[in-house]
Amino acid sequence: MLEDLTTAASPAPWPAAYPKGYAVVDVETTGLARDDRIISAAVYRLDARGEVEDHWYTMVNPERDPGPVWIHGLTSDMLEGAPLFPDIAEEFANRLADRVLVAHNAVFDWSMIAREYARAESEAPVRQRLCTIALSKELRLPLPNHKLESLAAHFGVVQQRAHHALDDARVLAEAFRPSLRAAARDGVRLPLLECRPLTEWSGAPRIGQQSTGGPPSGGYGSGSWRPSRKRPACPYPNPGRYEDGASLKQGMRVAFSGDTSVDRELLEDRAVEAGLHIATSLSRLTSLLVTNDPDSGTSKVVKARQYGTPVIDEAAFGQLLRDVEPASGA
Repeated sequence: MLEDLTTAASPAPWPAAYPKGYAVVDVETTGLARDDRIISAAVYRLDARGEVEDHWYTMVNPERDPGPVWIHGLTSDMLEGAPLFPDIAEEFANRLADRVLVAHNAVFDWSMIAREYARAESEAPVRQRLCTIALSKELRLPLPNHKLESLAAHFGVVQQRAHHALDDARVLAEAFRPSLRAAARDGVRLPLLECRPLTEWSGAPRIGQQSTGGPPSGGYGSGSWRPSRKRPACPYPNPGRYEDGASLKQGMRVAFSGDTSVDRELLEDRAVEAGLHIATSLSRLTSLLVTNDPDSGTSKVVKARQYGTPVIDEAAFGQLLRDVEPASGA
């Protein structure tokens, strides 16, 4: 059982709008790319007020090289006899069902989980996620950076095995509980984001196939989850900056920053299909920056302020994508 790190119970009533349960998750992977695989997963299930109900851990055979062993410590020999992801998918889903997924840099954990379920021709039963980085910002915690070890140190939580899924999940659960109670005490709105299962892809091979060789050059190979993201140049000229209250126009240069509820690359695909240009960096020519965290202080957000680039959130951008004006002369 986790040690209670709160000093006293909150006298204020618990917010009725808060979720009824949480699944604190950590996954270790073969790498950070779209075609990388989960090699271990851990879940701490918490009730509405952050009390631990149980925990679960498993290794997963990725059917490929395990990647940075020096980080996660899981070798090919250790993973050889582990179950495949489809073998643990049902149990994993039971741990996640009807709960908010909580993770540190949640977009990464959710993306890896969603892709594994997509490969297994299934869906993870997760509809919302909460990133503890975003929550620490909402609480204005005086952290030197956004590393898990800094969050743990703030609450006096001792890490025993960094980059081990079970211990990282334990540490995060211990840090999340006082964070949740502080948010409830102060009436803070939890930074919940929607989780949409990955069911869209184009030209991808049969889900479940996986390349066992090294990373291909020039994009993802025939065994990857999704083809290369390299796109042709936008055929329309840049009409300039987006103006508040107006419509998007084909050719506008759109940049993204931070976490998105829709998988980033699916969102970018939709923008490209509408005739927009995806900018990987922000410049004076950028028409619009899309971010759900305008106070994040990322380089793109900082430059947007410097250049006067318009900034909108993902929900507003999704609405604007429904009616993009054609380019002049198109």
